[in-house]
Amino acid sequence: MNERIKELMGKTLDSEFSHTWDTMTYEDLLKFSENFAELIVKECVDIAYKFDEPKLSGPGMIIGNRIEEHFGVEE
Repeated sequence: MNERIKELMGKTLDSEFSHTWDTMTYEDLLKFSENFAELIVKECVDIAYKFDEPKLSGPGMIIGNRIEEHFGVEE
């Protein structure tokens, strides 16, 4: 697994949950999954935006916006 994915997983666990995998409820697992997926999508959007960062327009901005709209994630 990519190290950045592991970092995002840890960030999700550290910020939201005080228990271990064994003690998580079904609701905790759903919340973890949603938060983790949102972090991954935001990371992808950031990469797209950074492609056009100097000029703040272009294909990276378009792709970033489409990713946000597709997954319903807001910056």
